Formats: sequence, C-alpha cells, structure tokens
Amino acid sequence: MSERTPADKKRETDGGMVAEREKGKAGEEQKPENASELRGVDLEIGYPNSGIIVECESIVVPAGEITALVGPNGSGKSTLLKAMSRELHPESGVVQLDGEDVHSLGTKTLARKLGLLSQENESPGNLTVENLAYHGRYPHRGFFESKTEEDHEAVEKALELAGVTHLRDEEMGSLSGGQRQLAWIAMVLAQDTDVLLLDEPTTYLDLRHQLRVLEVVRTLAQEEDLTIGIVLHDISQAARYANNLVALRDGEPYDWGPPSEVVTEELLADVFGVEATVGIGPEGPVVTPRRPL
Repeated sequence: MSERTPADKKRETDGGMVAEREKGKAGEEQKPENASELRGVDLEIGYPNSGIIVECESIVVPAGEITALVGPNGSGKSTLLKAMSRELHPESGVVQLDGEDVHSLGTKTLARKLGLLSQENESPGNLTVENLAYHGRYPHRGFFESKTEEDHEAVEKALELAGVTHLRDEEMGSLSGGQRQLAWIAMVLAQDTDVLLLDEPTTYLDLRHQLRVLEVVRTLAQEEDLTIGIVLHDISQAARYANNLVALRDGEPYDWGPPSEVVTEELLADVFGVEATVGIGPEGPVVTPRRPL
C-alpha cells in the first residue's frame, strides 16, 4: 500500500470506509431496515498476467444510498466494481452482501439480490425495449417456466421508473444512445434486486440524457430504497447525485465520505491532476477547473 496522503482525515467506522454522518438529527430519515449493504474487506484485485491493480482494505456501499466511485482513467474504478459484483474474483479478500460472501451464493440467488449494468451491452437490433426488460426476469423463473403476473408487474414498473414506457414497442436498433441506456436500465430494474451496480452509465451520452439517467438513479435510492454503487467520470455530477464518494488513485482509495467533505481543491490536484476551485452550490460542491497540473 502506498504512503498515506493528507487525506488521512479519512472517516473510518466499524473498520471500513463509510460516510461520516451525524446520527439522530431532528427530522433525519432513517434508512429502511430491508435495504442491503455491500462490503469489501482486504481486497486485492487483478487480471491474469496483469498483477494486482486494486488494493482496498475496506469499502462499504451503505444500505439505501448512492455511492459513487470517482477517479482518473486507470485508477481502478471499474475493476473494483467488477469485484464487488462477482464478475471478477479478487486475488484475496472477500465481498459480502448483507454479511454473506457473494462467492458462496448461487448464480440465480445472487442475481435476485444484485444487479449489474456493465459499460458495454449488446442486444439484437430487432429486440424491443419491452422484450429486453423481460430478460431481466430470468433469475425469477425456471428455464421452461412462462411469464407470471409478477413478471408483468415488475417489467411495467421498470419501464415506468426508467421513463421508457412510450418506447416499449421500439426496437433497440432504432433508439438513440441515451434511449438505449435507459432501456438497459429498465432491464436491470426488472431484475428487482436490492443492490444495483452501474459502470459508467452516462459515458457517451449527451448532457440531457446524462442528467436523465442520474435522476433515475436518485429516484431509485430515494423512493425504492435501492443500494447503488456507480462509477462516474464527472466529479461534479457525482458530488451532486451521490450520498457518498470513494476517490481512487493508482488503484487505492485516497479518500471517502460525503461529497461536501471529499471534494476539495487538494483532492482535485492530488487525484485528478487538476488545479480547480471548489464552491458550494444548492446541491453540493461545485467544481471549476482551472488548468491541468
């Protein structure tokens, strides 16, 4: 592990990285008891022939909140997310979902609890948005079982939450990039999980569709009690929409906590290599980049 940085003000609670929050504030909403927590402990993550890329003593995606992984290209954000989703097996350490090792769970059992939307998704161009959403129901049915009323209700709800009900009969090949991304989000929502992991869902989208996707994510956490981990490149958007930030540098966590504490001029210089000023806006920190360092 590299030498500690000035971010050693890191907020460590229960041996892990969690946002420091004042408890018991008047009117503060308590997190729902049925929301799930995702935790990684003593992780060393790599790829064959590439060595260890990410080292992380502890990371927590708190129940019912949005946690954004931020950092420059190559800092290990997507690699860490893959390990948290069981798409990548860590060289050492454990990932736990509500205290259970994700590698001890059966494929369908995990898929009923945790959904993952990767960076690259391909589907037949003639597949409709509605039929794609039904693919998200596979963990809930046997191979030869027909669709149930529960499946129909879950798909309808997913299409509505993602804002693509009006596109249900459209073929994927006819949609814009932003519409396709929302259709994929509808599919993973139809999976009806407690935890949702999104790997750069706003990449290659125009600003309108970026904001649309992030508004959907915020709604899911606030109204559906989902626990969400999301990789984002835009730290301003991460600060606006996430409850917690985990900033990665060279494969290790540099700092974590609420955006108001994590997003500093020092962090932007040390992690992103950018001279910037940080102000406070109505929805959190506002970053104004000045020049590369």
